[in-house]
Amino acid sequence: MKVSVLLTVCALVCGMAFAQDKPRVYVTDSNSWEVRSAGGGTADAFGGGGQGGARPQTAEIIKTFNQRCPDVVINNRLNASDYVVELDHEGGKGLLSHKDKIAVFVRSSGDSIFSKSTLSVGGSVQSACEAITKHWSEHAAELRAASNASSPQVAPVNASTTASKAAVNIGSNPTGADIEVDGNYVGSTPSTIQLGEGDHEIVVKKKAFQPWSRKIKVSGGSVNVNADLEPVSTTSTN
Repeated sequence: MKVSVLLTVCALVCGMAFAQDKPRVYVTDSNSWEVRSAGGGTADAFGGGGQGGARPQTAEIIKTFNQRCPDVVINNRLNASDYVVELDHEGGKGLLSHKDKIAVFVRSSGDSIFSKSTLSVGGSVQSACEAITKHWSEHAAELRAASNASSPQVAPVNASTTASKAAVNIGSNPTGADIEVDGNYVGSTPSTIQLGEGDHEIVVKKKAFQPWSRKIKVSGGSVNVNADLEPVSTTSTN
């Protein structure tokens, strides 16, 4: 009986130690956009219509991470995680028509370490998993130190540190456009992005519209950016 108890305790302790060696990943409340359309007509008239909406994909992403990425631990507390994953899933299209956009950030610094578009949730998660494990193998010690430093400690508020980041609210007309900051995909409009102090370039892209870009200087507080996208001009020839 004593041997059985000792083995059980050892298994629990060893399992906890092993889990602590894995990177902790927080999955954001990602948005999924779905578009359906239909049309029909005769020689005299034609009509069509479309509809779209958003639905959460977080549970699906977490399940896929658990299946395909056993070397990470999914965590539901942002402050206790090492990495943040955001994935936008596009549905309502054919297999080769939709793309899943995924981005991975270091939680402590907010730096983007990976962004990509793939044709499936599984492919997106697999790519993110490979990026996280590679980055973790090279930076685990410093990320753990940063995580421990940010754990429950009471420190005086420094005005210079609170002003070093700004909340940048990025919208577009029409909505649902891709956002790139300094060349990295960070989400879709509308979104609020935390940016560090200094100069940044924001690019907003959407299919059938001309890319929109703007350079901003961040010094703290909040910034509102709205992109009025212009349709790509089409010329017809007789």
